[in-house]
Amino acid sequence: MFFIMLQIIALVLIFTRNTMQQSWIAAQSAALNSWASGYIDKGTSYLKLKQINDELVAQNKALMEELYGKDALKKPEFRKVHDTLGGGQIYTFVDGEIVYNSINRKDNYFTINRGRRDGVYPKMGVIAPRGIAGIVINTTNDYALVQSVLSVNKIRVNASLKKSGYFGTLTWKGENSRIMHLSDIPKYVPLQVGDTVETDGKSAIFPKGVMIGTVAGYEVDSKTGFWDISVELSEKMGTLSKIYVVKNLKRAEVERIQDTLTATIKREND
Repeated sequence: MFFIMLQIIALVLIFTRNTMQQSWIAAQSAALNSWASGYIDKGTSYLKLKQINDELVAQNKALMEELYGKDALKKPEFRKVHDTLGGGQIYTFVDGEIVYNSINRKDNYFTINRGRRDGVYPKMGVIAPRGIAGIVINTTNDYALVQSVLSVNKIRVNASLKKSGYFGTLTWKGENSRIMHLSDIPKYVPLQVGDTVETDGKSAIFPKGVMIGTVAGYEVDSKTGFWDISVELSEKMGTLSKIYVVKNLKRAEVERIQDTLTATIKREND
């Protein structure tokens, strides 16, 4: 014990009385502090991931409302319009997460953690960060059931070719979870693999210009004489997590005017 005490005293004298040893200790201390600070910063960043993710979701929602949510038609200057929707706002978005998802059935569904309490109701569109996802078909107070775009019999989406503007109907044939098919496009319309396919806005469900995917291939349908276009979805449906429910603020008005057409046709048939 006496020997160990003498060794400690000798080391203290060496490192406190000699400049070289003091510099070595300072260098080692700086390296240790840098190492510890790096791990502390990584740990702090990891703990902040949820906060960062929530902030990104809020930013995405705001960008979607700015990009898709407003009326692209300029109001005539000679008309005085009282805009109660704030700058022509038509669409707003409710962010949420998927709690259950399926992609291997003939008609697929997923459940999200948003419901009537959040203003989510049937016939509302659902989009993901990279493309369309489905349409709400049922809700409870806190959850909603969504019909996935990967459904053979129960979903049709109005879609258009971004380059030419021609629009048609997007369906799924149940073969590949990454491929849907765009029909009703005349065969004289020029096509190229890689052309962008997006929503055309001709329904009250999805805004115009939401990404769907890109042309993966095409051939003439022998039965219709129109193009049968394979569309590779930009969103991987099997890895969906974050979603946005589309709320059309003018949906009721659109449906009322469409109902007048139905009533007119019915009267004519009677």
